[in-house]
Amino acid sequence: MKKKSFFAGLAVIGAVATAFGTYFSERVIHIKKKDEKEIIDRDANLNHIHPVTFENLPKKEVWIPSPHGYKISALLIKPYEAKQYVIFSHGVTESKISSMKYANLFLDRGFNVVIYDQRRHGKTGGNTTSYGYYEKFDLKAVVDWVYEQEGDNITLGIHGESMGAATTLLYAGELDNRADFYVVDCPFSDLEELLSYQLKCETKILPAKLLLPIGDLFIKLRAKYSYKDVSPISVVDRIEQPILFIHSEKDDYILPYMTKDLYDRKKGKKMLFMAKNGAHAQSLNENRTEYEEAIDTFIQKYVD
Repeated sequence: MKKKSFFAGLAVIGAVATAFGTYFSERVIHIKKKDEKEIIDRDANLNHIHPVTFENLPKKEVWIPSPHGYKISALLIKPYEAKQYVIFSHGVTESKISSMKYANLFLDRGFNVVIYDQRRHGKTGGNTTSYGYYEKFDLKAVVDWVYEQEGDNITLGIHGESMGAATTLLYAGELDNRADFYVVDCPFSDLEELLSYQLKCETKILPAKLLLPIGDLFIKLRAKYSYKDVSPISVVDRIEQPILFIHSEKDDYILPYMTKDLYDRKKGKKMLFMAKNGAHAQSLNENRTEYEEAIDTFIQKYVD
């Protein structure tokens, strides 16, 4: 009787672990994305996109091969002959259109820009979201394409928001780091640490330290990567080029200490702008003047 109870207990634990692992990994790797029209309407209402102005910009839609076998949807906006370019890497659930609020800042400052859809977002292919693990290779493909098209004698920057910021740091710290400068807005420092915090916020009473390894196992099985493979804090000290770190002090989705830790770990040329107002990824929306001043100071100090 005791043996039956023991095995019955194991079966229940196994069933619960499987249910949690499947549910949690599904939420992570197939996170619900925003509809493209929803993004356009929202950003038009916020004056991030001016439809007529956007329509009249000299731009070209391009499809860049990903090393993972799909096509990356990108848009080259090139109003200037100047050899200055910035690539924009958007956040999770968003699309390349949501990068226009940042792209406009650099267009106003004489840069040509490239916006692109991250893996499994917008028009870009890919079956899973990996928060920078696979995405960094797509960013490398975009960087390589820009150099192939525009030549090696260009000034190139990369701006990333949230997941795009983590992708940017992973690209720069792990891969070939060909860009001249980086701007990272509200990055996370470590995916496991971020998911642990978010799981605690959602479940309140369930032990995140016990549940996270189960979720990680299912993500490994289903998407072939681990939390531990997505850790910008472990590679940021390898980046020699200047980085502007940005975060809102009121962000409760990715906590601001993560950016401060990244800034502290970064060696050499760097700047930190902690915005006073705004929730996650709202530093520009809620602190526009200060955000632009930070961009200008950074460019004047490290780029011009």
